[in-house]
Amino acid sequence: MGLLDGLLGNASEVNLQELAEELRPIMGIQEELKLAYKVIRDLFVFTNKRLILIDKQGLTGKKTTYHSVPYKSITHFAVETTGHFDMDAELKIWISGQSEPLVKELKRGTDVVGIQKTIATFAL
Repeated sequence: MGLLDGLLGNASEVNLQELAEELRPIMGIQEELKLAYKVIRDLFVFTNKRLILIDKQGLTGKKTTYHSVPYKSITHFAVETTGHFDMDAELKIWISGQSEPLVKELKRGTDVVGIQKTIATFAL
């Protein structure tokens, strides 16, 4: 990923071998990393069991939120692509037991199709 892409928020695939060491403490026994996208400092991590949304906060990024969504809990999802005047795309995931969707903003240039295809692969 180039520096400019990172600053603009474009998602790029992450090297799973490097990420595996960082996530080893939170992974289940038979859980495997399948694919990961990075948007600035945040990550969309797809395992064989769940989607992990990693939100790094603050200037240093030391404070981190790990939001785990088991694929079986995803009732439906939507991707809103960018338009001429709206530069950002949105990913919305509805989780069983929640009335409001989980919403993630995706910057122009993000592989929205790749993210949507990956969710479909694991959730359907």
